[in-house]
Amino acid sequence: MIASPKTVKTALRGALLVGAVLAVTACTAQYRKHGWIPGPDLLNEVVVGVDTRDSVAETVGEPTIDSLADESGYYYVTSRVKRFGAKEPQVVSRDLVAITFASSGVVDSVQRYTLEDGRVIPLERRVTDSSLEDKTFLRQLVGNLGNFNPGSFLQQ
Repeated sequence: MIASPKTVKTALRGALLVGAVLAVTACTAQYRKHGWIPGPDLLNEVVVGVDTRDSVAETVGEPTIDSLADESGYYYVTSRVKRFGAKEPQVVSRDLVAITFASSGVVDSVQRYTLEDGRVIPLERRVTDSSLEDKTFLRQLVGNLGNFNPGSFLQQ
């Protein structure tokens, strides 16, 4: 069965329309939000000089980042990231609420920072690379032959 020119033209228009819709949607920026910060109403409930770490966690919620080393504060962070096609993701906005504690354990200050207050600090986990990642057992064994010192066995 041979298709009529009208049917071919309609199918071609449909394919062209689908292609145009796909091209337009592929070039649309996508935004993702990560993290959470407490709103002004929750932050107003935190009383400087009165609240403790436990009362802040109960009132405001658990922090995004807790200063484990010196227990100096709670940090709540939210970021908005723009992704556009194959380009590298770009941080559009970042808000940070820092609730710091005095050495006695009570709230010392409540501060809010935005991206405009400073430079972008990447929040990511660092993982130490292993030197063994692409070496097989045989390659490690042969690679260690030059490191062998027979004198270390004879000095017993």
